[in-house]
Amino acid sequence: MTVEKNEELESLRQKIRTLTSEIMAKVQERTELARQVGEVKGRLGIDVKDERVEQEIRLMVARQAEKSGMDKEFALRLLNILLQESELVQKKGRPQKARQTHLGIFRKAKQMEAEGKRIIHLEVGEPDYPAPAQVGKALSESFAKKQYHYTDTRGIPALLEALSKQAGVKDDQVMVTPGGRFAVFSAIAALVKPGEEIITIEPAWPAYRECAEFVGARTRVLKTTMEQGWTPNLSELASMINENTRMIAINYPNNPTGKVIDKKTMAGIVALARDHNLHLLSDEVYSDYSFVPFEGALSHNYDRSIVVSSFSKTYAMTGFRIGYAVASADAIQKMAKVQAVGITSVAEPVQRAALAALGQDASGNVDLVKKRLAFLSSKVKEMSLRFVEPDGAMYVYPQLPAGEDMELVEKLLEKGVAIAPGSGFGDSYRQFVRISACRSEEEMAEGLAIMARALQGN
Repeated sequence: MTVEKNEELESLRQKIRTLTSEIMAKVQERTELARQVGEVKGRLGIDVKDERVEQEIRLMVARQAEKSGMDKEFALRLLNILLQESELVQKKGRPQKARQTHLGIFRKAKQMEAEGKRIIHLEVGEPDYPAPAQVGKALSESFAKKQYHYTDTRGIPALLEALSKQAGVKDDQVMVTPGGRFAVFSAIAALVKPGEEIITIEPAWPAYRECAEFVGARTRVLKTTMEQGWTPNLSELASMINENTRMIAINYPNNPTGKVIDKKTMAGIVALARDHNLHLLSDEVYSDYSFVPFEGALSHNYDRSIVVSSFSKTYAMTGFRIGYAVASADAIQKMAKVQAVGITSVAEPVQRAALAALGQDASGNVDLVKKRLAFLSSKVKEMSLRFVEPDGAMYVYPQLPAGEDMELVEKLLEKGVAIAPGSGFGDSYRQFVRISACRSEEEMAEGLAIMARALQGN
């Protein structure tokens, strides 16, 4: 009997080997066809990515999975892996425009400064005003009291209590992270599997796409336009959702446009997430810098929301690398596992510094940025550049009259002015640049005067 069972097992295993070999041969055949498609697209000047064709394939695979009894989600995850490979194959041999981000320009600018060149920094959202004095005092006291040990992965109890009270949630619904970026990463890594999909709304901070790609997830992009006032089209958003969608990532007030969506649009996004049981990752790092009414995700009481925030902007603590996430206890627990594997916890002295910052009035910072944004906007108008007046955040995102962003960015960098390329926030925005209002009006005026002359060919 045992021999018969072993023979049956070996027979089944052999069938699996044969099928696996056939599948791999078909994958290779598909890859070769994708390469040929890429060559044809290259000759015709067609983009590699074609959402319409991909959607047709998705519907076909979904129908086939349903008909055969195959798990539809699994089938679509496999499809996304194949689609990602097709993109890579089709891009090979085709000249690619490097996607430069604001951080890449910042690194170049810092290197030039190290070599002795003066740079006016209008490329990063790093406030030039100081962190609250109590932050330095808390750091000193932390050392004196020997408060520099391992902490719970989620954070020290006092900070968790203060943050949960501020957000109106329970302590187990909050986690302290090393900057808002790691809150984004831990949410995506914990809640999205390889081959699953995240929808982002561009232009957008590139971290959502980067984190998704890092974990093997596929990013689908809802593009907004200046002509639409950077408002997302909810019908288009709804059409992008399928069985393999796991998360919608939004950022308001928006980086780079300064857009704050109205209550109706926000409610519509939350409703779509709720109807499809999706996670809603809401990056609200700039919520304190909102100059029109802003309604965050938490106000909608959707239990699959993950709200990300930070101490970097409000309290000018960029280098402290401390942020936090607010979500359901279950989501926080999963995110905490990612953080435990990666970093253990945020340094205790930094957490105590953040706790001290929470009690300080940051309204002066907000007023200053609002005044600077108004000044920056007026100077950009003088250049006759088109843009949507920002509702919040720290940036103006104008469209260039001609040429691509990197031509101007590189030209200005040589002249001692650093601005961010618009394409760093989405491939469709190569005619835009992002200018930060984090410097004094005098510095901005000097840098923008150089920019105006450069646009005139001088």
